[in-house]
Amino acid sequence: MKKITTALLAAGLVLSASACSASQQLSTADTCARVKTVISNPTNTSDKTGTIRVANQLRPIAVVSSDELKPTLKTLVDYLDETSKDNPDKAKLASMQTDYQNAGANFTKYCGQQ
Repeated sequence: MKKITTALLAAGLVLSASACSASQQLSTADTCARVKTVISNPTNTSDKTGTIRVANQLRPIAVVSSDELKPTLKTLVDYLDETSKDNPDKAKLASMQTDYQNAGANFTKYCGQQ
């Protein structure tokens, strides 16, 4: 009886530990709400520091975002990373511009206007 209790206790601990470590995927509405919170934060300005701050705040959201918005957030973070460099590659930015605009349109499609 003691072995069964120990085994059940161990199994319960393993299950609860795995549930804590598993990241939960956000719904599209939750993803939109979190992104809108980041974008609307007044400390996230359009200067270099603000751009870095926005990208860093979007990164963890992108990891757990909905499937519809995951590529959008990746594009936004990649573009923000490039623009915040000391010497951004102008050719790379130009090639990323269309994807960045499409990401904005996709965000608006799923999340509405800011």
